[in-house]
Amino acid sequence: MTAPLRVDPERYLSINRPASPFVGVLEKDPKISLIGTLAMLVEAPGEFDLVQQGRIWSLADVVSSWPNVEEAVVGVTSVMLTFERPPEDIGALAASIIELWHRLSPRNSDGKLIEIPVIYGGEIGFDLPAVVARSGLSAHEVITIHSAGEYTVCAIASSPGFGYLHGLDPRIFMPRKTVPSLNMRAGSVTIGGMQTGVAVLTSPNGWNAIGWAEIPMFDPLSEQPSLMMPGDRVRFMIDRIEL
Repeated sequence: MTAPLRVDPERYLSINRPASPFVGVLEKDPKISLIGTLAMLVEAPGEFDLVQQGRIWSLADVVSSWPNVEEAVVGVTSVMLTFERPPEDIGALAASIIELWHRLSPRNSDGKLIEIPVIYGGEIGFDLPAVVARSGLSAHEVITIHSAGEYTVCAIASSPGFGYLHGLDPRIFMPRKTVPSLNMRAGSVTIGGMQTGVAVLTSPNGWNAIGWAEIPMFDPLSEQPSLMMPGDRVRFMIDRIEL
């Protein structure tokens, strides 16, 4: 028989509440939120950077082996824990996670290097002119900057195999569209805010398509279905430019 869930709301909510008696040491604590009774979201404090993301990876590595933790799903600056059954003491669990957070060393982005040839511009890279207009750069300059970077895979999310890539040069920052493209093709190389990625599915997409890559990003029959994994590094190479 499943043990009853014992939740002390005051104790749990005080962990990240300004009125908490722990104020003063909590500013750099992760934010912890419940998602129903079988999931918990842990969010890194402060501004996003690779150090905090590395601590998220390390946290996920450790807590995924804890009893009752079914899965640790890494996101950008967050990790969601799912449980086999409702935790008996949410407050104690949250306190353990916070204590662990402060002891952990960030895991480095030392995964494999993935090189992706890209056909920039043209019919599939239909948002390249918008990036050019916003940046004030030429199309060749935008392409050179995008292909010169080395990007870090922060998380796999949104769709199977889609990697959120950190490391975009701020000169080619491009906000997400207010009206998504309704049928963006799988393989589209995109920019969304300060991130870049490769669309895995043909679907509506609010990111900006600047090119296209033929490389498969997800193979459900493969031993490791997702080409990218958190901590991997990505380089885009110019295959061809169509302007």
